[in-house]
Amino acid sequence: MKRIAFILAVALATATISLPAQTGKPEAMSLAGKPLMVPATIANQQKLDADLAQAEKAFAANPGDAEALIWVGRRLGYLWRYNDAIAMFTRGIELHPDNAKFYRHRGHRYLSLRQFAKAQADFEKAAQLIKGQQDEIEPDGAPNPAGKPRGTLQFNIWYHLGLAYYLQGNYAKAHDAYVECMKVSNNDDSVTATSDWMWMTLMRMNRKAEAAKVLERITPKMDILENGSYHRRLLMYKGLDTPEALLDTAKADDTTIATQGYGVGNYYYFVTGDLAKAREVFLKVTSGGGWNAFGYIAAEADLQRMK
Repeated sequence: MKRIAFILAVALATATISLPAQTGKPEAMSLAGKPLMVPATIANQQKLDADLAQAEKAFAANPGDAEALIWVGRRLGYLWRYNDAIAMFTRGIELHPDNAKFYRHRGHRYLSLRQFAKAQADFEKAAQLIKGQQDEIEPDGAPNPAGKPRGTLQFNIWYHLGLAYYLQGNYAKAHDAYVECMKVSNNDDSVTATSDWMWMTLMRMNRKAEAAKVLERITPKMDILENGSYHRRLLMYKGLDTPEALLDTAKADDTTIATQGYGVGNYYYFVTGDLAKAREVFLKVTSGGGWNAFGYIAAEADLQRMK
């Protein structure tokens, strides 16, 4: 059996190196049925291409290494090649069916493609596989300026499982996932990210007193290296930042526009009760180019529910 697995891995390595980028067709479809294309230009394209080539080379040299395979899939994802990334993680699951990392990463890319039920199934499987296991740092593909990884495997599984539930409107299960996520949120970036989605989940459940308690530990002076947009959203919910400031996106990239904009939509929806303004902001978010951002995807989901 080991020899068969090795032969499969070698074949996979060869296939990986010859895997072409998809062109001329949508990478995904929005929840409203709009084709979503890979951008004509991607920031740091040359570096991302070089990183992918290096990952493919490392995998070809060691086709039995699960981590090498994972990095090929991750590098494909950074290039918006989500279907190719999913194909890689699926092959990884065939070779390493008990490795939670493949389900975690494939689930993430199912979210990118708006395939929420498939994402949910993957994260639920990953959560089963990590039960009773020690957590571990998840290395960054795009390190923060300080070079300090902020996420862990278990954090990312629970965080994204909560999101899969949230996007489907299953707020009770989303809340339970974020409770588990907070248990493994061991730095201010993780606490901020978990708190943000927890607040939105509780507000949608009309549990406003509990949502207010979530905000109590959020302060302007936190050690934030990555999740500045989530931090600003939480400060806005507390009244310490303004929606106008978060929507001042003249120098922001598409991801920041989508992330901060979704928070502003939530502010109007739940803090001021201005549903028309919330819808206007969600439409602004989904008219931008950052369709891979969770804020963009969540704005799509909310717009579908607001019809």
